[in-house]
Parts: sequence; structure tokens; C-alpha cells
Amino acid sequence: MRHDKAVLVIELARRMAASAEGLTLNEMAVEMDVGRRTAERLRDAVLALFPQTEEVSDPPSKRWRIRGGLSGFEQAPTAGELVELSKAAQGLRRTGEHARAAALEGLERKLKSAMRSTTLNRLAPDLEALVRAETIAVQAGPRPSADEAVLATIRRAVLAQSPLGFIYSRPGAEARRRTVAPCGLMFGRANYLVGLDRKSGEIRTFRLDRMTDVRAEEGVSPPPPDFDLTAFASQSFGIYQDQIEDVVLRISPAGADEARGWRWHPTQTLEDGPDGGVTVRFRASGMRELAWHLFTWGDQVEIVAPERLKTVMAEQLAAARRGLERAG
Repeated sequence: MRHDKAVLVIELARRMAASAEGLTLNEMAVEMDVGRRTAERLRDAVLALFPQTEEVSDPPSKRWRIRGGLSGFEQAPTAGELVELSKAAQGLRRTGEHARAAALEGLERKLKSAMRSTTLNRLAPDLEALVRAETIAVQAGPRPSADEAVLATIRRAVLAQSPLGFIYSRPGAEARRRTVAPCGLMFGRANYLVGLDRKSGEIRTFRLDRMTDVRAEEGVSPPPPDFDLTAFASQSFGIYQDQIEDVVLRISPAGADEARGWRWHPTQTLEDGPDGGVTVRFRASGMRELAWHLFTWGDQVEIVAPERLKTVMAEQLAAARRGLERAG
């Protein structure tokens, strides 16, 4: 057996052990990025190497899983994996996400405590060298807040499908108590609760740092049965949700190469122009956040549509100009 095939077999075994319901052959092929025949050969190799593998009937398919997990030998993390975990925790802590950073740091300690001392000693020099050689650049922007107690309360409410009550305060508006059916959390430049407002019947977002007196309430309040958090988040250019519009941007030849490598939006399409420029199209809400981003492109971008984005961009430019004028 070639070395690269051995790696694939061990990786498939890990995925089968990590799945409570097991994997079908089609799922194995997708997760391992191989064809179905190759997935069959890998599965057969796992069955030969791991006799504890179970076949589970799930008509019209079959699933395979490894109950009881794998031994420490097959599961020992690499130096690269441990460094990525450490850097992710470090990045969260630097941006003020202390609760989420603590969760990753706790996971790192559990992994290291489960490793054999000889393995940990062997990895220690590489870990130290990589930690010194890598860092995370913290960019300017809002400082997200995710209080550990608030996160825990929201997550319990999500799991129990219970109503979530809190006092919500926004600049320029009177603080008032809200009750929502919690649908999930979105983490980004600011952290948001996504919930179904019980009064308006609309899905809305609420910044965690503006929520106080957060507590689960009596009763059952599930999210809409057809609600998809990933699809909801993908509607907006950033996080703020409002009217969804068709966006068309024309990038000049000077910025075309960068634009082709940029992830603008999940619905984006790119069209090369005869002059070497690029036209970017997507459907999204959040025109103000998009306008903020377009500032970074300078004169390399032209807003073709929608008109509202042009208006928002002009308003933001006027506001910036007023700030400069006040400064003299």
C-alpha cells in the first residue's frame, strides 16, 4: 500500500469514527474528494484495518461507522493542527472574544493532556518554532463582544427551543425588552443573535453587546421549520439585513486581477470586459457595509447598480468630507 493511500485510509477512519450515524459511500466520496470506486476501496481497507467498524442499514443506503473512537496512535494531532488551534484562540482573544478563546484554549489543553508524553515531547520544538514564526494581523473595526454567560444562555435556549428574553439598547432609541425564538448566532466584525421576533413575526439580528438581562423564558418557541441560518447570513454583504438588491460593480483593468481573486459574495459571478476589466454581479442586502468596503478600492471600482448603493456611497463620502472640513 502506497504511503498516500495509507494516509487516506486513516483519514477516512477518523471521519467514520467522528460521525455518530456513520457515512454512506457517496458521503465518503464527497468528504475524501474521490470517485465512488476509490471510496469503495478505501472503505474496504478501513474494514480490514479496523474490525470494530459497523455496517448500519439506512434504506435505501448503508452506512459505516467506527464506534468507540480510535486509539491515541491514530488520533494524535500534528504540530500544524495544534498551531492552528492555538492561533485561532489567540486571534479571538486579541479581538476581545475572550469566552470563545477560552473554549478553544480548553480544547487545546484537553488534546495535549490526552497525548502520550513521548509524542508531546517530540512535537514541542516544532510547536515552539511555529508559534514564534506566525502571528495574526488584527485589523481595525468594531470590537466584538461575546460574554461567556450570555453565549451559554443563548446556546441553551437554542438547544431547548425555548423563548429568549432580553433588554435591547440601540443608540438613539429607548431600551426595551424583546422576546424572540432564537435561531442561531452569527460571529463576525460584530456578534449577533438571529431570532424570530414574536411581535413582528420577522427574522431579525441583535448585537450581543447591546443585550442585557438575557434569560430563557418558559414555553417552547422553535425557529421557523424552513429557516436556514447559512442561507440567511448569505443574503447580506456583511451582517446587517435589509432589502436584497442586484449589485453590479465594474472593476478597472488596474484592479481586475485582485477582483478575480476576491470573494465578494456567495452569489457572485465575474465577467471579463474587453478592456481587461471585470464586472462583478451578486444579490445582497447591506448597502452601507458594501459602501464601506468599496472605499478600499478607490477609483478602481464603478457602481453600475443599484441606485441605492450610489446614494449610500454619496452619503458616506459627504459625511467623510464634513469630518475633514471640521478638522480644518
